[in-house]
Amino acid sequence: MNHNAKSIRPFIGAKDFEVSRMFYRDLGFEETVLSPDLSVFKTDNGIAFYLQKAYVKDWVDNTMLFMEVENVDVFWKSLNELNLTAKYEGVRLVPVRTMEWGKECFVHDPSGILWHFGEFFS
Repeated sequence: MNHNAKSIRPFIGAKDFEVSRMFYRDLGFEETVLSPDLSVFKTDNGIAFYLQKAYVKDWVDNTMLFMEVENVDVFWKSLNELNLTAKYEGVRLVPVRTMEWGKECFVHDPSGILWHFGEFFS
């Protein structure tokens, strides 16, 4: 089967929708408001996800996203410069670790969603 897919856009929830909107804008995503309860956040190259004003603790606590970046060490440096842990309650950053497949660092957003930012070894 050939999917001919152009993108995949997960939906994620937010404990506090307005705080999460600010967090993702600070993280460098461009927001497009689709309705009072839904926004799409995109990168410059079109990678995107939907943020919705919906919070189901079990769902949000078990949500993880992996975003591949070109250079995780450079990303980590830029991430630290944003001072997100001081600006947003509950945000946690976990430094870069090297695995057999590549490198990754972690960001827990204000709702507790776990983001993996990584790069694969060729």
